[in-house]
Amino acid sequence: MPHSPHEKKRVLARVRRIRGQSEALERALEAGADCGAVLQQIAAIRGAVNGLMSEVMEAHIREEFGQPATSDAQRKARVEEMTGLVRSYLK
Repeated sequence: MPHSPHEKKRVLARVRRIRGQSEALERALEAGADCGAVLQQIAAIRGAVNGLMSEVMEAHIREEFGQPATSDAQRKARVEEMTGLVRSYLK
């Protein structure tokens, strides 16, 4: 999770944009918008969520691997955690 005030502000701005996009999608669906426009909005939301995921994951990687591991077990645990995160991200 981004911890610096600048990173946190940037991530929260992304979340708010995603919320706005989701609300616009809801309004479009309620209004019976054309499928093409709806699909375009869904793709935009997916892209925004992927960007958010990437930014948070990057901050997490910097935090976890920015400092040396104190033991081989800790290093192995960090690698396993990151592998799990990347796998879930790629699903």
